[in-house]
Amino acid sequence: MSVFPAPALVAATGLLLASPQARAQAPEPQKAAEPPVVQVSEEGFSLSSADKAFVLKLRGQLQGDGRFFLDDTDRTGTNTFVMRRVRPILDGTLFGFIDFRLMPDFGNGQPLIQDAYIDFRPGEWVRLRAGRFKTPFGLELLQSDMDNPFIERSLTVDLVPNRDEGLELHGEGEGGRWQYSLAVVNGDPDGASTDFNTDDSFDLVARVFALPFKGREPSFLQGLGLGIAATRGLQFGTATNTGLAPFRSTGQLVIFSYLSNADTGAVVTAHGQHLRLAPQGHFYWGSFGLLAEYVRSSQEVQLGDARARLRNHAWQTAVSWVFGGKASFEGARPTRPFDPKTLEGGALEVAARYHALDLDDAAFPRFANPARSVRGAKGFGVATTFAFNRRVRFALNFHRTNFEGGATDGDRAPENVLMSRFQLTF
Repeated sequence: MSVFPAPALVAATGLLLASPQARAQAPEPQKAAEPPVVQVSEEGFSLSSADKAFVLKLRGQLQGDGRFFLDDTDRTGTNTFVMRRVRPILDGTLFGFIDFRLMPDFGNGQPLIQDAYIDFRPGEWVRLRAGRFKTPFGLELLQSDMDNPFIERSLTVDLVPNRDEGLELHGEGEGGRWQYSLAVVNGDPDGASTDFNTDDSFDLVARVFALPFKGREPSFLQGLGLGIAATRGLQFGTATNTGLAPFRSTGQLVIFSYLSNADTGAVVTAHGQHLRLAPQGHFYWGSFGLLAEYVRSSQEVQLGDARARLRNHAWQTAVSWVFGGKASFEGARPTRPFDPKTLEGGALEVAARYHALDLDDAAFPRFANPARSVRGAKGFGVATTFAFNRRVRFALNFHRTNFEGGATDGDRAPENVLMSRFQLTF
C-alpha cells in the first residue's frame, strides 16, 4: 500500500489543513438580493428597492369641470363641460439623492408638458432643480391645483409668472420653519408660461417664506406663514413673439390684451426691464383658513417709437372654513373619509374670496384698446367643496366680476359664472 506524502494530502483536503488566516480570507457565500417593494395605495402605485434608494411612483390628477355663464346677454362666454386637467405623473428617486418628475397635461384639449425637472438633493436645506417647473413667486400659484378651495385662481395670477425653464436653488430648515428659493429662468410674461428663451436675457427670482411657529407654542400660530417674492429681468419681444400675454377673468375669458396687429405693424412688445414684487401670507388654525397676497408688476413696453413703463397691481384675500375636518395650505383634510354605506364622514369646505386687478392708465389708448380691454376688475366668489376623502372631491363655485372700461359704451358687462368640478387624485 502506497502512502500519500504530506504535501499531496494538504492539496487534496484544501482548507481542512489550511491555516486559520487562509480560512478567514475565504469568500463568504453571497446573500440573496432583497426583492423590490411594490405598493398600491391612495398615494398611487410605487416600485422601490428595499433600501428606498431607487423609487418609481405613478400617480395622476383628473378634473372634470362645468362652466356656465349667467345673465350673459352678449354671449361673451360659452357654457361648456371641459376636462380642465388630465395629468399622469411620474415621480422617482435615483441613488437616494436625485429626485425627478415628469408631468404632462392633456386637459383643455391642448397636450403639453407642465413639469419636467431633476432635483439634486444632498440635504433638505439645499436642493438644485433643473428643468421646467413652477416659478417660485406667487403664493396661490405655488399651491397645488388640487388643494385650492376655488376652481379657478384669483385675478392675481394675471400678473404672476407660471412655469418656466431654468435652474432653482431651494431648500428649507428647522423642520420647515423657513424656506427659500433662488432661480434663474428664461422669463415668463405676466400670467403665462414659456417654452424657450427668445431674447438672450434671463429673469432672476428670489423668494423667502417663514412659518416661525411651526411645531412651537402658542399652538394657534403654528399655521401662520409670511413671505415675500421678487423677480427682475430684461425682456424684449418681437412682432411674432411679443413677450406679453392677455389677462383673463375668473371665467377664463380674455379681459385685457395689448395691441397686436401684424398686418398694420401696430404690435406692442415687451422692451426693457420687468420687475415684480409679491408680499404674501397665510394663516390656518383648526377649521379656519386665510390666504392673502399682493402682486405688483412693472414692465417697459414699446409700440413703434413710443415707450412706457406700465405698473399693474392685483391683490386677493380668501377665507375658508372646513366642517368635519381641518384647513391647511395642502387642502381640506377630512377627520374621517366618507362611508357610502352609512353616509357619514367626509368634510365640507366653504370659502369666500375678494380680489382685484388694476391696470395702469398709461396703457390706454396707445398700448391697449379701451373699447376692448378693461382698466380694472373686481370680483367676489363663494365656493363649496365636499371632500369625500383626501383624493376625491366635488366642488361648486359662483363668481361675479365687475369691470371698469372694456366696452365701446363704457364698462364691460359684469361676469357671473357658475362652475362645478369633479376631482380625483391618486
